[in-house]
Amino acid sequence: MKINITIHEYNNISQLTAEEQILIRAALDAADHSYSPYSGFSVGAAVLLENKKIITGTNQENAAYPDGLCAERVALFYANSSFPDVPVSCLAVAAKTVSGITDEPVTPCGSCRQALIETENRFSKPLRIIMMGKNKIQSVDSISDLLPLSFDSSYLPKKNL
Repeated sequence: MKINITIHEYNNISQLTAEEQILIRAALDAADHSYSPYSGFSVGAAVLLENKKIITGTNQENAAYPDGLCAERVALFYANSSFPDVPVSCLAVAAKTVSGITDEPVTPCGSCRQALIETENRFSKPLRIIMMGKNKIQSVDSISDLLPLSFDSSYLPKKNL
């Protein structure tokens, strides 16, 4: 088996579409509202719904690790609970430290990737991911590019009806 993944790279935000630029700026702004007193690693995420609404989220830390939650899941779960019938078309993620925007793009963690693949499968539509860094911006056209051998409902036993 051979898995091919395409990752798009951009040198600056102006190479993104106007809609993607708005989304990545929303993620950067959201990072400023992160609750990350323990790590000092502030992450913001912005979800673009098909109805053009933008939902943001931030990482939420807790002294009792691992009870915190990542920005991507905060934004995604809020979007899915507030607009349960509206597909998510894109998610942007950016992180900041005391030094500013991270040099390299931050990718979603494994738990976030699993939540994102569930959303992609739920709506049967690809979910584009944009990851912002100071030195470059990367994107993939589907979360399955970041989680190619994903766990999904096909592994679960069928319900007896």
